[in-house]
Amino acid sequence: MEQADTSPIIVVDGLTKVFKNSAAVDSISFSVNRGETFAFLGPNGAGKSTTIKMLITLLAPTSGGGAVNGIDFVRHPAEVRRVIGYIPQMISVDGTLTAWENLTLMAKLYDIPRAERAKRVDEVLSLLGLETFRNSLVRTFSGGMVRKLEVGQAILHHPPVLFLDEPTVGLDPVSKQNVWDLLLELMRIYGTTIFFSTHDMEEADQVSQRVAIINAGAISIIGSSAELKEKTGEPNATLEDAFIFFTGSRLQETGNIREIRRNRDIARKRG
Repeated sequence: MEQADTSPIIVVDGLTKVFKNSAAVDSISFSVNRGETFAFLGPNGAGKSTTIKMLITLLAPTSGGGAVNGIDFVRHPAEVRRVIGYIPQMISVDGTLTAWENLTLMAKLYDIPRAERAKRVDEVLSLLGLETFRNSLVRTFSGGMVRKLEVGQAILHHPPVLFLDEPTVGLDPVSKQNVWDLLLELMRIYGTTIFFSTHDMEEADQVSQRVAIINAGAISIIGSSAELKEKTGEPNATLEDAFIFFTGSRLQETGNIREIRRNRDIARKRG
């Protein structure tokens, strides 16, 4: 029986981003294995989103680099964009269009051949469980349905790597579980590697195979949730205990007022 390829699909070496003489990301190095669910756990302002934006080529690093699916993301950004999917924190669907129209537009942007577009869109709607809502305006959707549609947009071209920035922010527990059920199904069907940022301890604990704790732009530790808890030396330790153990502080919302307002606005829009 052929074994699954678990070689690194994301490799990061000394990645650094400096804004106004302050390092938002401070010379971090790590790798993510093919087919893995990898969590970037840390508070707002820790460097999670900045790291993701560099990996998906939306932001140029100050120094350092690496590769996604074997492609240098600093030297060959256009090639990297063809092999990734990205779901940002902010709403990325058009509420004035139907689900089918949103997906069809994205299929065109991904240069999916015209002859394949309708079939690909239908397949994704089926996978999302949104077939009966294909002609409904997205502004009538619940928060969980909107997030599902955003996942659908990101996977139309079957990318080997999917990046998600705070994928369930603003969602109720049922919608959050539904979104993760969908993401884990993608892993099963396509072997998709999932890299996501979060400040949700429970989310990181339950769905990730490995967790990287990042704080103040630096990675404190990487390992499975169980390994991080064990290293605290405390019986019945939680992931929050591990975070405190490795960073010396509790995971708190440390963003400025603009970030707090933005996150609350996302939560309001997603219901």
